[in-house]
Amino acid sequence: MVLIDDPSWPAHGTLWAHLVSDDNLAELHAFAAANGIPERGFDHDHYDVPAERHAELIAAGATHVSGHELVRRLIGSGLRVTMRERRGR
Repeated sequence: MVLIDDPSWPAHGTLWAHLVSDDNLAELHAFAAANGIPERGFDHDHYDVPAERHAELIAAGATHVSGHELVRRLIGSGLRVTMRERRGR
């Protein structure tokens, strides 16, 4: 399942949400590609998406969850990349 949290991360003059899969990265990449999300938006285990795309992505099938739930489900999937792992890549 593809999940999206609330846009609450400020950068570049807008707020950003996170788009993740709670199952596999192939699902996430396919959803992103089908919805015109650029590959450069992928950050190890999620896509950063601007606030103006939020409602559109929910309409396309992403399930809206809280930030806490998104992280919980990402960790549960085994797909979470920790900060330590990010530094090592």
